[in-house]
Amino acid sequence: MLTKRIIPCLDVKDGRVVKGVHFVNLRDAGDPVELSRAYNEQGADELVFLDISASPRGHETTLEIVSKTAAEVFIPLTVGGGIRSTEDMKKVLKAGADKVGVNTAAVKDPELIRLGAEKFGTQCIVCAIDAKAVFEERSDRFMVDTPRGRCWYEVYIYGGRTGTGVDAVEWGRRVEELGAGEILLTSMDADGTKDGFDLAMTDVFSRETNIPIIASGGAGDKDDFYNVFNQTGCDAALAASVFHYKEYTVGDIKDFLGKKGVAVRI
Repeated sequence: MLTKRIIPCLDVKDGRVVKGVHFVNLRDAGDPVELSRAYNEQGADELVFLDISASPRGHETTLEIVSKTAAEVFIPLTVGGGIRSTEDMKKVLKAGADKVGVNTAAVKDPELIRLGAEKFGTQCIVCAIDAKAVFEERSDRFMVDTPRGRCWYEVYIYGGRTGTGVDAVEWGRRVEELGAGEILLTSMDADGTKDGFDLAMTDVFSRETNIPIIASGGAGDKDDFYNVFNQTGCDAALAASVFHYKEYTVGDIKDFLGKKGVAVRI
């Protein structure tokens, strides 16, 4: 049986880890290298490093910080933010990343996913999808029944700043066809709220695609991790606030999940 993964996320802006709510009101959470070292020691399965200032400002991911982070961890490291070409992918991989996260540039030019998968392998390409629920009945959208009502999910780019009108579920299917090896699925509605993962959205992506889904956005307590694994088909759960501000360690979450019968790597 494949174990479920617990993945801390480092949202990095101007060299510091930050965290906000609904992608805004960011506050400092620490040094990315120090946090990476701590999560590696706590037993994290992987790390995700997202340079959230890269895409909005149009500059490259801070390669020096990536290199220092990679030197501190001995688990898979995914790096995203400002990846606009296979040359950008090559640079972050050379700096020490194991996987590359793409979002904005891939939505604008889907061929980037195919080219990256062909050059570096499907397992290397993680497509990040930031999505927000739209409670509007439309025949040309993949409609989902949720506790809040019937909706479809819209893809957002540029760090959650810009809606695209793109149906997120359809986009998820397409990135799989193009060669993405994983989807990092973030609920913008749940992000930073600590009210729990968006189970309806995570579940529909797990059912409608055949590649691993990393659930992101909303983790607040141990039960939230259990619920997302117990009630959806996701393969991993990503969190930031609960780890950065020392509410729980990765070990705390894994111990709890193990006792609840969820297969995790202890």
